[in-house]
Parts: sequence; C-alpha cells; structure tokens
Amino acid sequence: MNIDFKPVEWAHTTNIYEVNIRQYTKEGTFNAFTKELPRLKDMGVRTLWFMPVTPIAQKNKKGALGSYYACSDYTAINPEFGTLDDFKQLVKQAHSMGFKVIIDWVANHTGWDHVWTKQHPEYYLSDSSVGDFKIASGMDDIIELDYSNPDLVKAMIDAMGFWVAQCNIDGFRCDLAFWVELPFWTKARKELDKVKHLFWLGEFDEIDHPEYGKVFDASYTWTWMHKTEDFNKKHLSIDSLESVLKKYSIIGDSSMRAWFTTNHDENSWNGTEYEKYNGMAKALAVFSCTWNGIPLIYSGQELPNKKRLKFFDKDEIEWTGYNELHDFYKTLLSLHSSDPALRGGDEKVKTFRIKTSDDADVFAYVRKNEDKEVMVLLNLSAKNNLFTIADKIITGIFKNVFTNTINDFSLEKKLEIPAWGYLVYEK
Repeated sequence: MNIDFKPVEWAHTTNIYEVNIRQYTKEGTFNAFTKELPRLKDMGVRTLWFMPVTPIAQKNKKGALGSYYACSDYTAINPEFGTLDDFKQLVKQAHSMGFKVIIDWVANHTGWDHVWTKQHPEYYLSDSSVGDFKIASGMDDIIELDYSNPDLVKAMIDAMGFWVAQCNIDGFRCDLAFWVELPFWTKARKELDKVKHLFWLGEFDEIDHPEYGKVFDASYTWTWMHKTEDFNKKHLSIDSLESVLKKYSIIGDSSMRAWFTTNHDENSWNGTEYEKYNGMAKALAVFSCTWNGIPLIYSGQELPNKKRLKFFDKDEIEWTGYNELHDFYKTLLSLHSSDPALRGGDEKVKTFRIKTSDDADVFAYVRKNEDKEVMVLLNLSAKNNLFTIADKIITGIFKNVFTNTINDFSLEKKLEIPAWGYLVYEK
C-alpha cells in the first residue's frame, strides 16, 4: 500500500475513460453525454474522468472556445456544457449505474481573467519585467499561482472540496501535478480524504518524479508511451521496452501506473494512436489493459477515432453508430476488473516475462495471483509469427478470452500470431 495514503479499494480493479464533453456529441453538453452511459457501462468502463468542467477565461483565450485548462472560476460550471444541476444529475446517474466519477483539476494556473485576479491578485506569481502576472511556461493563455501564499493553499483546497460536497465526485485527475509543490498535494489529500476517501490520479511520471508517488494513487506512464512510439518508428529492440518496464517495477506497488496509447494532449498535438503506432495500436491497448496498473482510454478509441480533434474549437468525434472496438475493449476491461491476477498495485500479484522461441519479436508475460493466472502474448513485429512457449511455468488449461477456445498448455505450446497480433489467455 501507499506509504502515506491508502488507495480506495475499487482503484485496484478500475479502468479510466477520459471524457471530452465538448467533442463527444453535437450538443457538447452533460445532458447529451448522459445518453452514452448505458453503452459505456456495457463496454466495461468503471471510472469516468471528465476534462475540466469549470468556465473558461476569455482574456487571451485561444481559438473560438478557448482551453478547458484556462479556468476563470474554480467553483462554477462551463455554461458551454450546461448547469451545475446538470452536472450533479450526470454524476448521480453515473453513480446509480455503478460508475465512479473523477474530474480534472488544474491547480498550477488559471486563465487571465479568473475571479481571483480581481479578488485576490496576491494569489498569483508576478513578472517584474512586465509588471503583470507571470505567464505559465510556454502557454500565454494561462498565469501561474503562488503556492508560498497559505491563503491560496486554503482557497484551492476549499475549491476542490466544493466539488466533493456539492457533486459527490469520487476523485481528481490532477493536471501537471509535478508543476505544483508536493506539500500542497499532501495537505489537500489529508484534508479532502477526511470528507470522502477519494481516488487521486496525478499527471506525472513516477520514473521522473518518484516523490509524488507517495501522495497519488496512480500516475502517468509518459516514459513508456514515448518509448513505444520510438520502438515503432525507429525499429528498436524489445529489450528497450523491457528496460522501461523494469524501471516502473522497481518503484513497486505502493502506487499504480495508468497505461495509455492516447489522451487529449496526445491526440490533438502529437497525432492519433494510429499515426504514432500504426498496426501496433491494438497490441498496445491489450498491454495497457493487462499489465500491472490501470487502463486509461480516451473518448472515441472504441470507434476507433483516427482524426486529431481540435483543442480550442468545436470538432466533434465522427461517431458512425457502430463502434468497431466496443467488444474488443469490453473483453479487456471486463477481464481486468474481474480476474484477481490483473489487480493493479497489489503486492500479491506477480508479473513474469515468459520465454518463447522468438523473444526478438514476441513479448509474452503472465500475471499470477495465487491460483489465478492471465497470460498475454504480443507479436510486436510486422510479420506473421509461429513460435513455441519455452517457459516451464506455463502449464494447465487456459481459455482464449477473445474466442473462448480452450488450450492445454501442458501438452501444446506452439502458437501462431499474425503481424502486430495478440493472444490473451485466462487460466
């Protein structure tokens, strides 16, 4: 368990689906999105993460609608999406269906005309060279807050508490968490967890910022995401991927990692998962749902969405009425939630790389929790692959989770996987 904080029990079996309300429907509202809940429930989604729901600053805004991450009031709703009552009703409906709800929290900065710029200008860092608020690094539509001011710290925690008290949310996804001083998050978590035991996902990579793992239940896997893109585009070896996974494993299970192939930033600025990974995208989705941690999916991946969504303007996902990958994700997300061998951040679960006759192309592993086992075989190459499992630890009867066919690996260890293909077996 976490050294300083214990995660909510449901975090070990959850998955996270990031909701981009603006681009999700033609209306771009909470009420329109509510109609999607039954479909997402059927797909196996457990936790809904809503990108910032707060109003957007108008001064120096980008594009026609501005950035969600340039807040103008921490305790109000973006009228583009509806009303506070609409959001409360959405959370209530989601809870009644078994979902958890977390919201994006942008603590490092606000937009230029946030209410605090008039009411409490002392909450902000200043730039003496221009005699104005300090612009956040590389982004001229936002300004930085001053966490050396104890009044700001209290005001920020109070603002976070508003959403817990008013809307009964279940946690926060904390934007650029490592840009904010760690003592703030420690204090915020201690205060808010007294009100309700929350789930805390931090946008930081624990390889780079291990100290933040003492406060957050889960973190980002940027290092893995970049390395897998390099693996595809630069034709690296599987060893390069395994070396990154070893670094995450060394961190241990006191916190969890969130695994993903895309999100709002990646899709808009660096390309869709199919631009980055080509045929490897689905194999990496299988990995994200079966390795130690929490699967993270972005709006439209089930379609699959193959276009970059504009960030500051209306640019809705082009839903067709048929989501090609609905059942693919349903199988993986349901398996992750139901099989004890796939519990994230549980020291009782062990993960082993499996030896095969072609370890240069096949990345194979098994996850074990006492007598429960899940075996995953990924062909990370552009050629069809016939290989043999050479590891003696794999024995007994397994079921292919996608086809429901049975294999006795005590007798037959030869397998064939097409280019960039995958096999997932449950014992």
